[in-house]
Amino acid sequence: MGLAGRGINPKRRGRKARQPGPRIDWPRTLAAKGPAALTRSHLRHRPPAAGATTLHCLLLDCSASMLRGQRLALAKGLLLAWTAQLYRRREALTVIGFGGQGAHLLQAPRKAVAFNEGWIAPISGGGGSPAAAAVALADQVLARRRRIHPGEQLAVWLLSDLRFAVLPPRPRLADHCTIIDFDEGPFALGRARQLARAWQADHASASELASAIA
Repeated sequence: MGLAGRGINPKRRGRKARQPGPRIDWPRTLAAKGPAALTRSHLRHRPPAAGATTLHCLLLDCSASMLRGQRLALAKGLLLAWTAQLYRRREALTVIGFGGQGAHLLQAPRKAVAFNEGWIAPISGGGGSPAAAAVALADQVLARRRRIHPGEQLAVWLLSDLRFAVLPPRPRLADHCTIIDFDEGPFALGRARQLARAWQADHASASELASAIA
């Protein structure tokens, strides 16, 4: 998603304001980071391919465990920053929230818009973590999107502490997946890295990512 691209807040004017920003090359970024904490100096960017477009599908864990340590608040802060950046890059976004008894569409697929606090701020958490339902809904959404935009890249981002019993399957149509890990601290289970391996996905720490884009 290029979520931690340069200059989330600076105002841009004129012709430069219409240019899409750089995207993060996660494999090179994570290789540069190694075992160290992620910082802005580790970020490696790649330009978008000529004519390429991307739909970013975010799966947001809204379960009760995400309320511990303000994890959900951190996730919402990241989401707000990312939507602003995607708007500047004229990229598309869809957001699926999951918690309680199921998964639901918070934002249908569309080009990112400028103002997003109105729908992000009311997002609340509680209940279980129906991750499999979130992936199933993502499969439906991405299948419809691919029929309409067959040349579009489909990127899935899972924002979760992965405090659920069964790891979900990889979204079938995702061209690329990234796990944003909110299970941090001395009692972390390490399940995000386990899922990243199963999905052949990139892995990033939520707190380090937040620091890098601050």
